[in-house]
Amino acid sequence: MAPSQAADMDVQAYLERIRYHQPLAPGVAPATDAPPTGDPPSIDPPSTDLPSIDAPSIDVPSIDLLRSLHRAHLFTVPFENLDIGLGRAIVCDETCILHKIVREHRGGFCYELNGAFAALLRALGFRVTLLSARVAREDGSYGPEFDHLTLRVDLDRSWLADVGFGECFLEPLRLESGMEQSQDGRLYRLTLLNSEDGSLGLEAMVGGKWKAQYAFTLEAHQLSEFAGMCHYHQTSPESHFTRQRICSLATPGGRVTLSDGKLIETRGGSRQQRPLALDKQWLLTLREQFGVILPAEADL
Repeated sequence: MAPSQAADMDVQAYLERIRYHQPLAPGVAPATDAPPTGDPPSIDPPSTDLPSIDAPSIDVPSIDLLRSLHRAHLFTVPFENLDIGLGRAIVCDETCILHKIVREHRGGFCYELNGAFAALLRALGFRVTLLSARVAREDGSYGPEFDHLTLRVDLDRSWLADVGFGECFLEPLRLESGMEQSQDGRLYRLTLLNSEDGSLGLEAMVGGKWKAQYAFTLEAHQLSEFAGMCHYHQTSPESHFTRQRICSLATPGGRVTLSDGKLIETRGGSRQQRPLALDKQWLLTLREQFGVILPAEADL
């Protein structure tokens, strides 16, 4: 479990980014010797009726703290791929990712979101391992290695954490196969796929049936090892990320998603969709619903 590359990361700024209002523990202070990286844009928080998160102390890593941070992250940092359409390269570099999410007040896709979250957890004293996952396909097969980045967090027990897989679990799952785990009205489970390599499969109950989400092993990896698939997902015409713009955020009652020319809101099982042209209204919605402001030179 490698230490964070951005050892001088501003923990307080990250906690403020995810609206986690908890005083820093002694010895965990914002960086003072690093050159300034610019102030985050002045924006209003997303309009999701989300209260500020007042949660367990960050003094000591605990499952309660992990759960609170995980949920707070999902409610405030959107899953989005907007840089692809803007022609801005996404790199598997911890410092760049932290700057984008914390300072630019942006979101990202799995390599960015889970890469940044791992850095935050390590800075708070958690033991975190980056895991390679293969996303399930409609035909029942799985994608290649490094298709997705997910996290193992070790406390007295091991947990699966993931703030970068779109609509999935809001709190970490026990890293234990064969056990159904209920969260917010949804069921999840991990199954042993291969006893030889110990690979596990994440499944969610959808429409009364178990649906595969992704498969993974417990082999530890470095962020740089995901660079090849990160490049593929932002450049290949076969990647679904190059086919549409998306910005999606969990809300206390469901989810809000901006996908090219439509805004989709789900709440309490109901789904509403309305068209939205790629113009100033689209950018305003991006700001009001997700707290995201694109660079001034952005060309939709």
